[in-house]
Amino acid sequence: MTVARPLITAAHRDANVLRWLGAYTASVTGDVTYFLALTWAATRTAGPAQAGAVLAAGAVPRALLMLGGGVVADRFGARRVVVGSDLVRCVVILTAAAFTWLTGTQLWLLYVLAVVFGTVDALFMPAVGALPPQLTGPDQLARVQGMRTLSVRFSNAVGPTAGALVLAAGGAAGAFGASGLLFCGSLVLLIAVRVRPVPDAPAGPGRTTAGQDFRAGLRYLRENPHLGRLVLVIGLGEMCFSGPVGTGMLLLTDERGWGAGALGWILTAFSVGGAASGLLLTAVRRVPYARAVLFCALLLTAVLVAAVGRVPGPGPAVAVGALLGAASGAAMVVSNALLQERTEVRFLGRVSSLTSLCTVGLSPLLYPLAGLVAAAWGAGVFFAGCGAVCLLAAGVSLSVRPVHPVRPAHPVRADSGQPSPSAVQPPVGGADREAGEADPQPRPLR
Repeated sequence: MTVARPLITAAHRDANVLRWLGAYTASVTGDVTYFLALTWAATRTAGPAQAGAVLAAGAVPRALLMLGGGVVADRFGARRVVVGSDLVRCVVILTAAAFTWLTGTQLWLLYVLAVVFGTVDALFMPAVGALPPQLTGPDQLARVQGMRTLSVRFSNAVGPTAGALVLAAGGAAGAFGASGLLFCGSLVLLIAVRVRPVPDAPAGPGRTTAGQDFRAGLRYLRENPHLGRLVLVIGLGEMCFSGPVGTGMLLLTDERGWGAGALGWILTAFSVGGAASGLLLTAVRRVPYARAVLFCALLLTAVLVAAVGRVPGPGPAVAVGALLGAASGAAMVVSNALLQERTEVRFLGRVSSLTSLCTVGLSPLLYPLAGLVAAAWGAGVFFAGCGAVCLLAAGVSLSVRPVHPVRPAHPVRADSGQPSPSAVQPPVGGADREAGEADPQPRPLR
């Protein structure tokens, strides 16, 4: 008997996905505005050294608690954790804005704000990374990741300018208030987002401890080594682009005497290039030969990021920056789509927390490294090092097996000791179809 599967609405036409995209864009723009306001307020109040200490105070709990945030997302549901953490961010930021407006900027308040925000971020980021597969079908994940990349590049291009204008008009209190309003907008949209039920999820968080869930996540990656390699590819491929490259661009333009205007053009070109690749991958129906595309994108990224440090002038640097944004954006889209397609939904929070730790949690450690390398050997050497890291990611991507899905960690029935029937899922694409039955949906990434 042939059973027709429901058709999946294209992600860029799905109102539910678009609500998530709007919430994600507002959240990222709010993040950019918040960090700009926090840095500006700390610098104006106590100087650059204290500003660095305030930022570190927020980065430490975010890095330390990120893996625990993935466990929380899987135990209580990604949507619930995202909505709850966004609500806390709204309250905290708006409270800080009101306090700053009434009493002026206080250094102790900035430290408290940074620590609380970093802690909540450790919950928010794994959960928001686990949401896309619960919104749409596997064949739409490349489109969703393309839309996500477009959102990130847009927010990174618009956020600093908007934040600077708000800072000029309303000071730190106004910027914190604007950031809080963006988080409120994100919260409203997230509340309206609906997710699919998670298969084989425990009936409640009381069945296992958080430690057992954490170890189960590590065991899941151990049992699926190709999935672990994909996590490594994402960590290596994106680590340099979660802030350190921007710092390197600043050091490069200062070293060459190109000026702040050139820096702005290079970073804008990088964002536009990434947005273009995100838009292209949103428009295409599917990505054929995804592993080959990922390898080529990472290889091109490695060449281009190394070339940035060798360009002779600001004009070529802008052109290389645009190409670099496009190549790194394509690698980001394809790698994250592959990871989310191959990961069981009930483990997505824990797997997402690992990639978030590599790309966001640990990347601040590279900021001082960029400065030390540039001071000792020049900014070009730092970019060459980033190129070597991306080249390593490209090499590891060749070992990612083109098989879907990965081996599931089957729950065991208490009455038989055998895997639960609901846990034994056929490969996506219809490998268990009856002879002659057509596949009504595009096949997922390979």
